[in-house]
Amino acid sequence: MATQRFDPKELSIGTLHGYLVGAIGPRPIALASTIDAEGRPNLSPFSFFNVFGANPPLLIFSPARRGRDNTTKHSYHNVKAVPEVVINVVTYAMVQQISVASGEFPEGVNEFEKSGLTPVAPERVRPFRVKESPVQFECRVQQVIETGTGGGAGNLVLCEVVMIHIEEGALDSEGRIDQRRIDTVGRMGGHFYCRAHGDALFELPQPNTHYGVGVDALPREARLSPVLTGNELGQLGAAMAIPDETSVNEYKLTELSDTFIALHDQPQELLASLHRHAQQLLAQGQVQDAWKTLLAYNAR
Repeated sequence: MATQRFDPKELSIGTLHGYLVGAIGPRPIALASTIDAEGRPNLSPFSFFNVFGANPPLLIFSPARRGRDNTTKHSYHNVKAVPEVVINVVTYAMVQQISVASGEFPEGVNEFEKSGLTPVAPERVRPFRVKESPVQFECRVQQVIETGTGGGAGNLVLCEVVMIHIEEGALDSEGRIDQRRIDTVGRMGGHFYCRAHGDALFELPQPNTHYGVGVDALPREARLSPVLTGNELGQLGAAMAIPDETSVNEYKLTELSDTFIALHDQPQELLASLHRHAQQLLAQGQVQDAWKTLLAYNAR
């Protein structure tokens, strides 16, 4: 498939913004609660947001300059005047209200009232928390980094978490946030969102000090297989060990003998059949047997 090339300097801000947010997603959403110098509350969602460290606990969101007219947002001015913010996690149950709060209301309008969300008294900062959010981070703003002065430029608000509030219903029996209960949403491009819920969730163990053998350990014909997908090659590469020659030969004689007998004079069809069989084993989580199947082709 052909690939198109784009130089960001040759694109309009709107087009470039569309490519960035369309490709980089889903993005978590920070529902940022701030106050202005007069103490008036403001509530606004931002998907240019993430966590950037645990020691100190640091969150960053960006109330970027508007691309169409280079104006700045109330949240940006508020954190400059009162360097405190509550970042509330957004869930599916409140996403419609979040959309209302994102409206560009005139200065001084209370988005809590417009959206119907409930303000809750904070403990260590001045902006309100949002009752409907299952996780609320009270933060002190450490720094605001302006990345530019033109339309579309980011304003990075570095926030240190000083208090965390977590709804009990979002926790599992061991006191950890339960990913199947919290039901968060993410921002995509255009008008699209996505929901981290149900079948959309999947687990994938992360290699740290224990890592797999790597895709490069596979036989060349397996790495170049038109049957096996990149994800399936990744499953194989994540294996902690490669089956030894004895176990491969035993598996070939017991589980694969009929296939080798039937296709002994058709090497390409034999190879494809073995790859399809390995694919079925991977779908069942039988990674070691899939390895044995692939290695069996060259086993003696």
